[in-house]
Amino acid sequence: MAYETIDFKADGPIARITLNRPDRLNSFTAKMHEELRDALANLGDARVVILTGAGRGFCAGQDLNDRAVAPGEVVDLGQTVEVSWNPLIRILTTLPQPVIARVNGVAAGAGANVALACDIVVAAKETKFIQSFSALGLIPDSGGSWHLPRMVGQARALGLALTGEPLMAEQAADWGLIWKAVDADALDAEVDRIAEKLASLPPLGLAAIKSIIRTTSSRTLDEELELQRDEMGRLGFTEDYREGVAAFLEKRTPTFRGR
Repeated sequence: MAYETIDFKADGPIARITLNRPDRLNSFTAKMHEELRDALANLGDARVVILTGAGRGFCAGQDLNDRAVAPGEVVDLGQTVEVSWNPLIRILTTLPQPVIARVNGVAAGAGANVALACDIVVAAKETKFIQSFSALGLIPDSGGSWHLPRMVGQARALGLALTGEPLMAEQAADWGLIWKAVDADALDAEVDRIAEKLASLPPLGLAAIKSIIRTTSSRTLDEELELQRDEMGRLGFTEDYREGVAAFLEKRTPTFRGR
């Protein structure tokens, strides 16, 4: 489909998706949700996804004008979450491909939590992550109330969510909320370096790493050990594992095919 609110390039091992409403700080409309879901369902041969925003920011969350109501009227925000935001977070966290968030500026509200739902977050140092929900009498949706305490602990999660105070990228990295904060002029090079490295690795193994780490909190240690056994057994029979061992022994660059 032709896209109006995003830019999508998936003609190789790295798919690049840009939220493209810079005049609205890339805030989401129903149309943007539809187009982003379509893009994520049509990644072709891509082994890595880069998600970013156009212009001076990553994403300001929900475009309130897209569901504007007259004063005194009510709107079912739960329906918006159920129809749009929840499916997006589920897709990002369960895709077999690693998803890199290239955060080039402010990430606020649901926009911050979309970034945090990605597997690796690299942000420009000037970036501010803002849990802006409390100012509207709301809770951190789009996975925010799940990810925040698990990433930074209850005390910091409560501080961020209750006050809505901006968190700069360097502090977010120090807290373990994101992978890395870099100078703005180094952002593209760092994101591309990571994406190219991931694209060169065995995709079945990366998918298994993503899955097991993202679901580990639901298992006991014994269950985790059993799953590790099963996954190592499964992956050890793949062509990619045999190729990796052969390339190591032969001192050459491996070629992984995802089989």
